[in-house]
Amino acid sequence: MEQVSDLSLFNELFTIYKGRFVRFAQTFTRDATIAEDIVIDSLIYYWEHRTELNKESNIPAYVLTVIKHKCLNYLQHKTVIKEVSEQLYEHAQWELNTRIATLEACEPYEIFAAEAQKIVNDTLDLLPERTREIFIMSRIQNLPHKEIAEKLNISYKSVEFHITKALRELRIQLKDYLPFYLFPFKIKKTPFFIRDMKASLAYMYSKKINKFILSFIIQYNRVWIKIC
Repeated sequence: MEQVSDLSLFNELFTIYKGRFVRFAQTFTRDATIAEDIVIDSLIYYWEHRTELNKESNIPAYVLTVIKHKCLNYLQHKTVIKEVSEQLYEHAQWELNTRIATLEACEPYEIFAAEAQKIVNDTLDLLPERTREIFIMSRIQNLPHKEIAEKLNISYKSVEFHITKALRELRIQLKDYLPFYLFPFKIKKTPFFIRDMKASLAYMYSKKINKFILSFIIQYNRVWIKIC
């Protein structure tokens, strides 16, 4: 009998006060669906805890207090989400700006030149000692063949042999990098070709690409251009 009485009271509470409760909750949540969910949850909470209340308790006021706390929880949770979202956005923006700045500072020629230089160094280290010595004297120290021959007490032809041997090995090891440097040159050799090639080489030189690599590129294509 008491259960029927409680159910009758609950139905009366729901019918009379539900609209008021929803309007109260919506005033703070600014969302009709959220407000209605809070009111339903609050009424269920009352029903589950009704036996803990005194008979003199003001039931509508009790339910409204529950609604108040649930609205506060919702708003506080929303504040936390907003703060986290802002922090995530700031981090994402910082990370994006970092990538943009890194990419803007990136110089493809310098990246390829550094890799090519390492291949050159590794290749030279693997050459026979005499071949490496002659090649360095010729291409790094810029000594003429005749002077190298005199210094090492060998023939002019021997100097040419060792340099050709070193260039052949470098040409093999740098085969994947030469197309990158030579892309402007894959056109008919006209005055425009020479002008464009000069411009490209001048650009690479301005980017401080190793002089030896530049001279090797030029020699590889049998085109001799004075740089700087």
